[in-house]
Amino acid sequence: MELGEYMNRKVILTSAILAASAALTGCRVAEVTEEEHEPKIFGATYMTRNNPYFDVLHEAIENVVEGNGDIVISRNPCQDQEKQNDQILEMLDEGIEVLFLNPVDWETVEPALKACQEKGVIVINMDTVVKDQEYVSSIIETDNYEAGVQCAEDMMKRLDKARIVVLDNPTQTSISNRVQGFIETVEASAEGDNYKVVARKCGQGEFEDSADAMASILNRGIECEVVLGGNDPSALGALAALQQYHEDNGVLIYGIDGSPDFKSMLNLGLVTGTSGQDPRQIGEVAAQTAYDCLDGKEVKKYISITPYMITQENLDDYEITGWGR
Repeated sequence: MELGEYMNRKVILTSAILAASAALTGCRVAEVTEEEHEPKIFGATYMTRNNPYFDVLHEAIENVVEGNGDIVISRNPCQDQEKQNDQILEMLDEGIEVLFLNPVDWETVEPALKACQEKGVIVINMDTVVKDQEYVSSIIETDNYEAGVQCAEDMMKRLDKARIVVLDNPTQTSISNRVQGFIETVEASAEGDNYKVVARKCGQGEFEDSADAMASILNRGIECEVVLGGNDPSALGALAALQQYHEDNGVLIYGIDGSPDFKSMLNLGLVTGTSGQDPRQIGEVAAQTAYDCLDGKEVKKYISITPYMITQENLDDYEITGWGR
């Protein structure tokens, strides 16, 4: 074999070996890259999925988590705290590292919180604050007290005096704080004596329960000029009952959420106003806070998001079919 031919063959063989080596190395790099990120499992539970607010909140969390290559599993306790506690234990058994929690009952969720602490699971508390805050890493919610203040201030601009019906939910701190903000604002005003709460009943934050609660109030012969719903479904439930009893004429109806359903009724002139919040923003902030916790970063214990008042007068500034500003 001629020297030149031998050298040519050697170059070709060397090139082939290098190419094969590179290909193998590339495979190994790809395999390592794929193995570098083992998906984390996040859990999420909301007091109900009967309110579209929580669907939008969950979607926002899901977008962030899945965008990071991780997994979200969720449960719906249907307003049953005992069921929610059991479902949280199930998710702990499934290996969650973070729990996004909106509790049914701010007090009796404690056993589940303790179980999370024992497992070293990070708890991000959303929308409704738990009583035992030492078990949670961060709380993200709209300033619910301010939401009530905004509704009260709007009402007092429209009426010099009023009989008021309140549909609340004592086990849900978000609604309790809204009602507190409303009532304390009225009482602190110079004309506070002109406004009187004539009935206060639990509507569970649900449309049907609130409609039944409002119907029972009307059946007792109680008259009112104003209804405060602890959230939009409560206010819309009250509207349905008032319409059924033909008592809706001239009654101011306030909700809190800024939901598309409420804004549609607002556009028709059937309700008065809602203090809006953005579940997408809450979900995104909650998800980012969870990742900061996982990365060992220091996070704020309490994150408050400012609400905004939506009425017929400024409805054009908002998208009726969507959430947020």
